[in-house]
Amino acid sequence: MQINQPMIKCIVIPCYNEETRLPQEEYKSFLETQHDTRICFVNDGSSDKTLIVLNELKSLFPEKINVLDLRNNQGKAEAVRQGVQFCNQHFDHELIAYLDADLATTLEECNRLMAFITPEIQFVFGSRILKIGSKIERGKFRFLVGRMIATVISNILNLKVYDTQCGCKIFTKDVSHTLFKESFLSTWLFDVELFKRYVLMYGHEEAQKKMLEVPLKSWIDKGESKVNMTYFFRMWWDLFQINRAYNSKTKSENH
Repeated sequence: MQINQPMIKCIVIPCYNEETRLPQEEYKSFLETQHDTRICFVNDGSSDKTLIVLNELKSLFPEKINVLDLRNNQGKAEAVRQGVQFCNQHFDHELIAYLDADLATTLEECNRLMAFITPEIQFVFGSRILKIGSKIERGKFRFLVGRMIATVISNILNLKVYDTQCGCKIFTKDVSHTLFKESFLSTWLFDVELFKRYVLMYGHEEAQKKMLEVPLKSWIDKGESKVNMTYFFRMWWDLFQINRAYNSKTKSENH
């Protein structure tokens, strides 16, 4: 049976209080047809029955699902980081990605984007660009705020990136070892830090050649964001700290 072939892809899913939100049927449908992909759920100290739901899913696909249980809530950034480290330590895969648990970006979309990884491209990320043929459903307010934030982040990174915050990013295993080695400064803006770390690894020009932004065919805003609106004000401080910290690292490495 094909189910025993090597798992060359790994998808990390951070989960916090997803008992009633987790689209279980979508996960089941995907795993029934995909035989080279492992899903690692990270239960981030949930206070509801998320862990029970995840273990029930695992019982249906014991060879394709792993559940990493963090007893205390540590935030999305650390949950993703520990999930990536866990997979890299225990499994022999080629590609590793992370997605939001509500599957605003579907598993099928993530799988499609993985095909863009090549020997030259080591980092691929989805982008919520509304164009003919795509289905991007996003509230107007969140879209406008998101575009403003994305523009600021693009300027800080000095990279022509349209959408740094889309929750679908894919890496080669080798690159992920370095990118997820250290803890992140920010719980929600760790995506920005990933870009900063990637540029530190290769230098500004070479990094741009080794990454690829791919427009998504589908992204559905599921609502009920876990990010508190008050974080909008804290976010600017996080951006300032990230920029200062990584600029300092760049200067120290250039001396």
